[in-house]
Amino acid sequence: MVVSKTALFDEALQEKANLFKALAHPARLQILLFLSETKNCISGDISDELPLSRTTVNQHLKELKDAGLIKGHIEGVKMKYCLDNEKVKEMKELLTGFLEVIQLPESFSCE
Repeated sequence: MVVSKTALFDEALQEKANLFKALAHPARLQILLFLSETKNCISGDISDELPLSRTTVNQHLKELKDAGLIKGHIEGVKMKYCLDNEKVKEMKELLTGFLEVIQLPESFSCE
């Protein structure tokens, strides 16, 4: 049996890595910003807002949806997308907590 190298790390780190990976592309960040700025669910084609093809945007939407950062459901013949506020809040707390743990004193120097 082959074990992936990520399985060698504790579950909490794996969860953080998966969530942070969803943020690791400018298109996904733009989608999150766009959904945040609209302050409601969007039905229709988000690809009109990005310099990417519809297929590429759909792949990025899938990544964000798989990470739980956005919700999407079919309404009529269109897909409706919005942020998952609880997951976004959780992501903020995870990222803030992670960055607080790795902080170094201002006087730190590696020279």
